[in-house]
Amino acid sequence: MNESLVLTVIGPDRPGIVDRVASLVLEAGGSWRESRMAQLAGHFAGILHVTTPTERVAVLRSALVELQAEGLTVVVAAEPCEGGDANGQALALSVAGQDRPGIVQSISRTLAANGINVVALETEVVNAPWSGEPMFSARATLQAGPATDIDAIRTSLEGLANDLMVELELARPDADAPR
Repeated sequence: MNESLVLTVIGPDRPGIVDRVASLVLEAGGSWRESRMAQLAGHFAGILHVTTPTERVAVLRSALVELQAEGLTVVVAAEPCEGGDANGQALALSVAGQDRPGIVQSISRTLAANGINVVALETEVVNAPWSGEPMFSARATLQAGPATDIDAIRTSLEGLANDLMVELELARPDADAPR
């Protein structure tokens, strides 16, 4: 029988981190299922889902502890979690505008207050080519309950976008065009 583990790995970025983690997973008889990894501010940050035979979990955990000597912090979560609402509504959100503190917090508060889960989120700040001003952009995949009134959420977010002075688009990726 296999056990499912979710690992987070963070530390100063350098070549070979992914190979090192992948080797430890393989040596423990595990299988790499899915992952998201990035370099952020000179650090490697990764989250991955692996499965490994139950009798080899302790071997993998011990091997991962050794990564601390290499400057990496590893956290292992083994407790099973309920997934999102399989009958829910998938949504895509994009945000763009001049950067300022509080954009992510304001939008995430509105989403949470309406029971919407952030499944994936990518943000960045880049200098605008024409002015050099810092510009914020975000792309998110969201999950709303099956009975959620998407038009009401869209209206709420549009009001927030006006307050934040950003452009915001919310869409059902498979059903409607961004509005």
